Amino acid sequence: MSLLEHISLLSTCTSGGCGAKIGPGELSDMLSSLAIKEDPNLLVGFKGSDDGAVYRIGGNEALVSTVDFFTPMINDPFLFGKIAAANALSDIYAMGGKPLFALNLVCFPENLDREILRLILAGGAEKTMEAGAVIAGGHSIFDREPKYGLAVTGVVDPSKVLRNDACEAGDLLILTKALGVGLVMSALRAGYAGNLEVKAATDSMERLNRFAAEKFRNNPHVHGCTDVTGFGLAVHAAEMAGSSHTLVIGCDALPLLPGALESAKNYFATAAGQRNRNYMEGKIDMQGVSPVMAEIIFDPQTSGGLLIAVAPEAAQCLWDDIRKDDPAAAIIGEVIQREDIPVIAV
Repeated sequence: MSLLEHISLLSTCTSGGCGAKIGPGELSDMLSSLAIKEDPNLLVGFKGSDDGAVYRIGGNEALVSTVDFFTPMINDPFLFGKIAAANALSDIYAMGGKPLFALNLVCFPENLDREILRLILAGGAEKTMEAGAVIAGGHSIFDREPKYGLAVTGVVDPSKVLRNDACEAGDLLILTKALGVGLVMSALRAGYAGNLEVKAATDSMERLNRFAAEKFRNNPHVHGCTDVTGFGLAVHAAEMAGSSHTLVIGCDALPLLPGALESAKNYFATAAGQRNRNYMEGKIDMQGVSPVMAEIIFDPQTSGGLLIAVAPEAAQCLWDDIRKDDPAAAIIGEVIQREDIPVIAV
């Protein structure tokens, strides 16, 4: 029997992937009390809940930095490493940047076979290489649950940084990956997800957002971008709306992973999904949206797609271009002037 046949990474942790994130409300409360040093070169910090930090180092050059790690959502350690790396790299793409190098972040149980860790690291290295970046070092500790991720540094032109809340009224919204990762992975943990559903979900998670990002990195019609991860479509849409706009999401247009609806119907919703729902109370109008579709909207995504706000006259062309490499991509809604709440689902 091979190593991959007898290990169970899922048994080592109680939650996995971005579903393990602290809820957006709790996180906001904690960050609000931190002392902040003002620095004119810090172009993007944590105040706006953006995907990465941006620090200017020259007239037309800035560093973009992010960090992301989590517990396993799949038993295969090599695949887990690839997914964790793709998820961390995604924040650089969401900011309009290009990744340069990454540092490994490792927590690993002392009693687990070291071959498992070697495979996790190999998966992360392979995906980082696919992104055109390099692994430059890292840090590791023993822990009761395995965790893996990357601290990634990239470069971006300060004039071309994509903020998550810089959308404009009239923009159309493109989502580059299908939704439902958290629901399908929850069904897997309970033993109810089929092989085809799991394969579709893991293929989506390990896919880099690089290919979509390269289509719009220098497109002046793209006004804002974020990646949809553990806070789900609803919370990330609210962050994109900011204080000046409302995002209108068309539920019929949402791309869904195979098995996502069935998992929602069978009550495989996650605790993270409930935290997202609680946070969005009073911030989203969902009249007429079915309970099943509501679970999709709140579902935490691991290594999810990019949500792009693009001027309407350029949306069709960009969508067509993105779909050449990311066929699940869809136009899912529009940006309007602010109404009473940041998100409307119809």
